[in-house]
Amino acid sequence: MEYSGAGVDDGLDGSYKPLPPIYFTFMIIWVVSAVSWTFNTFRNRHFQPNNLQWMLASVPWIKTLQLSLSFLFWYSCFYSNVCSLWMSFGVYIMGVLFQTLAFVSFFLISHGYCITCHRLSLSERRTMASLGCVFYLTLVGYRASIPYFSVLLLLNYLILFYVIFNHVYQNLMVLRDQLSFIEDEDVHAMHDAVYTKYIMFKKFQGAMHVVAVSELAIFISIDNSFESYWIRLLVREWAQFFIFMYIGWIFRSQELAPGFSVMPALRSDGERVPPIYSIPTLPQKGGLKDSILVVIQQPRACTLPAKS
Repeated sequence: MEYSGAGVDDGLDGSYKPLPPIYFTFMIIWVVSAVSWTFNTFRNRHFQPNNLQWMLASVPWIKTLQLSLSFLFWYSCFYSNVCSLWMSFGVYIMGVLFQTLAFVSFFLISHGYCITCHRLSLSERRTMASLGCVFYLTLVGYRASIPYFSVLLLLNYLILFYVIFNHVYQNLMVLRDQLSFIEDEDVHAMHDAVYTKYIMFKKFQGAMHVVAVSELAIFISIDNSFESYWIRLLVREWAQFFIFMYIGWIFRSQELAPGFSVMPALRSDGERVPPIYSIPTLPQKGGLKDSILVVIQQPRACTLPAKS
């Protein structure tokens, strides 16, 4: 469905005319970033035993599509006197989909997917699917200006950030515990791998603090003036770009420390991975130069002591 005619341009506020070049600029920035990200992921695909990097690399393409539709919509409105409702609907859907996929990615990373465990448990996958669906539907209702959905979206934000920060904190505690075991047992072969994971989560934790502050600040902004609209638009677009690029850079496909892929199949709450021992082998000539690291998976993990 389209509205066209000479009166369309007269009915639009001329102060919104800079929107097409602004959206075009952001579109070019995201296209370049998405192409570079995808190329790096493909080139270093032999370093990744999982699909986490491919999932992260697909999100910028959704944002690129949203910005492309935004540019085409506003450009056609101002310069072709045609405002397509279908194109506006596409911008609406792509924006909601981008935010949902971004938070699903953050949820997976916070659970340690492909970092501290190879896959999520059934209950974790169900929780992620439930939170993702509720967030998507709530965001749709909020964007459609349905009454009371602003309150529901705020509650959804609080729940999502609580779950993310709680799991990041748990993973940091587990990694600190593993580092202390490695230092006590003097197993230097695994120290770099575990320390790399710890640094990744610390950086991710800092990035999520910025995400929480920026999202809530934009959400609670009640000033709907034109000046406020420009500020919110620029802050939102730059914040989304820098934050997602920073998180993508942390978890990019790269050659990691030896032993990085050594992790349990599932993450267990309240348990830690057993200590790792280095067992030198005895080659035929009797030297220890070619000793290897042997990781022993005990049938039962050590339970963490209860905290008072």
